Amino acid sequence: MQAAQDQPQDQAGSDHEPRRGRPRSAAAERAILDAVVELLESGEPLAGLSIERIARTAGVGKATIYRRWSGKEELFVDVLRDIEPADPTVSGTAGLADLRLLLESVRTRGLAQRSSVLLHNVFAQMKSHPKLWAEYQGTVIAPRRVAMLAAVRRAVEAGELRDDLDVELMDDMFLGPMLVRTVHRPESALPDDLVDRVIRVLLQGLAPKPQVNAEIPASARA
Repeated sequence: MQAAQDQPQDQAGSDHEPRRGRPRSAAAERAILDAVVELLESGEPLAGLSIERIARTAGVGKATIYRRWSGKEELFVDVLRDIEPADPTVSGTAGLADLRLLLESVRTRGLAQRSSVLLHNVFAQMKSHPKLWAEYQGTVIAPRRVAMLAAVRRAVEAGELRDDLDVELMDDMFLGPMLVRTVHRPESALPDDLVDRVIRVLLQGLAPKPQVNAEIPASARA
């Protein structure tokens, strides 16, 4: 039986200490997350990481890990959350302003994946592990999509976007260019003003501006 309070290392004599439910220790969690990163940075593949190996590297017991995560998939997703740029804090009341923050986070995550060998390798490996990829999609990507769609709806309600168009289509049109640049064209530039340019183009439209004829119509000359 483990100690009532989780520590980065199992302590002797814990069999005689009372259990107090499922206390959470920030130090233990930090040690576990850092252990996974350490193993990955040393070249260990995701498929080769076992709970036993992670626990040994973190200096905790396996039970300490299982009290926090039901399995490796949940743990690995939290590791990714930890090493990726943090999701932005949005107001939840603004429309285009919140949408801009969410799109900017897509850009910064794209930059992070390009500059971090660890992130690049982990994402490449995740796609060959269906359970892990599904866990990441369901617990990380899906909430981000919900937040962005909600921001688009708020922009419509605030009169910042048209109210006669499909909201989900508008959401796709805002997010699409960012995904093309960050995922499908990893060699393309991600400049600081990219989000503002995308929003401006979408708000102004792609149709050519009306041509203004400088000549005075013949009818007006009479």
